[in-house]
Amino acid sequence: MKTRILCFFVLPGLLSLTLLTSCGGGKSTDKQAAVQTANAPSAEQMALGKSIYEAKCKLCHQSAAQGLPPVWPPLAGSDYLLGDKKRAVAQALNGSNKDITVNGVVFKGLMPPQVGTADSAVAVINYVLNNFGNNGGYISADEVKDIVINPR
Repeated sequence: MKTRILCFFVLPGLLSLTLLTSCGGGKSTDKQAAVQTANAPSAEQMALGKSIYEAKCKLCHQSAAQGLPPVWPPLAGSDYLLGDKKRAVAQALNGSNKDITVNGVVFKGLMPPQVGTADSAVAVINYVLNNFGNNGGYISADEVKDIVINPR
């Protein structure tokens, strides 16, 4: 009798509960993924970002974005980069001569401006945010329209 109760009620109940929680538990993640996909840059923008990285960023930050400590910081897994996408766009546009702390390490390297337009800066930052093991989301040109490009 106990075996029948176990087979007909308990096991199907546990199986149903497992299926419901595994299928239904991802709703918020599905919504987040849909929003991120809707804001995702085009394939053309990502290709532009890759070409800019290859031409302008790779020499210092290296092909795998691990940087060259203690002068050039890593972009892969960088708390500094992932913590402020808008700042990253501003630095690609205007460069930086300030010390920065990346993953607890202080970097004193000078970064000259790398690109001349906000669209190019957004492209390369989106490329870096989503490559080299990063899952940093995206930034749009609308989010950075107030960044002033310093004259060179």
